[in-house]
Amino acid sequence: MYSACWTLRACSGRSWCQGRRLLIEQRNGFKKGPKKPERGDPGAHGVPETMKSSFTSPMAEAMSPARSHIMRQLYKPFLFTLGFSGCSFGVAAIWQYETLKSRMKSYLDDIQADWLGKLRPPKHGVFRKQVNEWWNSLSEGQKTVSGIIALNGLVFCLWRVPSLQRTMIRYFTSNPASHSLCLPMVLSTFSHFSLFHMAANMYVLWSFSTSIVSILGKEQFLAVYLSAGTVSTFVSYVSKIATGRFGPSLGASGAIMTILAAVCTKMPEAKLAIIFLPMFTFTAGNALKAIMAIDAAGLIMGWKFFDHAAHLGGALFGVWYAVYGNELIWRKREPLVKMWHEFRNGPPRSGAS
Repeated sequence: MYSACWTLRACSGRSWCQGRRLLIEQRNGFKKGPKKPERGDPGAHGVPETMKSSFTSPMAEAMSPARSHIMRQLYKPFLFTLGFSGCSFGVAAIWQYETLKSRMKSYLDDIQADWLGKLRPPKHGVFRKQVNEWWNSLSEGQKTVSGIIALNGLVFCLWRVPSLQRTMIRYFTSNPASHSLCLPMVLSTFSHFSLFHMAANMYVLWSFSTSIVSILGKEQFLAVYLSAGTVSTFVSYVSKIATGRFGPSLGASGAIMTILAAVCTKMPEAKLAIIFLPMFTFTAGNALKAIMAIDAAGLIMGWKFFDHAAHLGGALFGVWYAVYGNELIWRKREPLVKMWHEFRNGPPRSGAS
């Protein structure tokens, strides 16, 4: 779930030269930028020295603008967080309605397909058969997160394309000092530059996928996951502005912390273990308390290796949703579903009972 460090090499154009070791972390991707230069300084509108690397050199945005100006811009990410989260839950409710309706209508079609399948000759291909058997052996939760993992893998590959690095920095890293504030709140949740960072996050997501989808269902899970990405990023924005530690962030740890926290809140007595130390087990409730305590300490003491604000914001959102959110949001979706049903089926006919 946490990222590692790697070496980036300073470059001129597309040629590689002079390696520099940088620590890139989930939601606190680079070192703190230097203080704002005086007027007339040739570096006043340039890139901080710690940001000069092969994939950040095209970036021409100031990393530490006036904090008061940034504070005035927070209303945009705040409204985007509310709007995007609301749309996510609305789309998820409609998606669930359409799924249930489709299942009811396709019952006879499934019977016919099974009957025709017995008449058709079996399809050849050992590999295809093995893939189908593997896919059918997965739980509903694992099938659901497979798409998320594939999307993260695609974005990871895009980071390796030199011509796309300017776009990746602007839209796939979140930074309150950037000109792009809202869209990166979502896209950065699917963005990883380090292979170890992505592998660790996706392993944790895969491990908790079966439990969270069995609790929430796949539609509600995806709404929570997407909302958690924007919520944790917004908390990171607020923390960076309050502390003055600006810098780009990327990774899915904030959203994954929401999933982990929700599962641990719903199943506090479940036994967990560390992948490399399976002999040591602990309860999910104690694990959640320890993780939140570490992130709280890191946020207070200003540790820079991780974006503890994003982790803590995601965990708090997960606890809140497990305790109150399902009751306040998901179980009150009936009016929206009813409106969608009337829209799909048209107004009732006159004289109908």
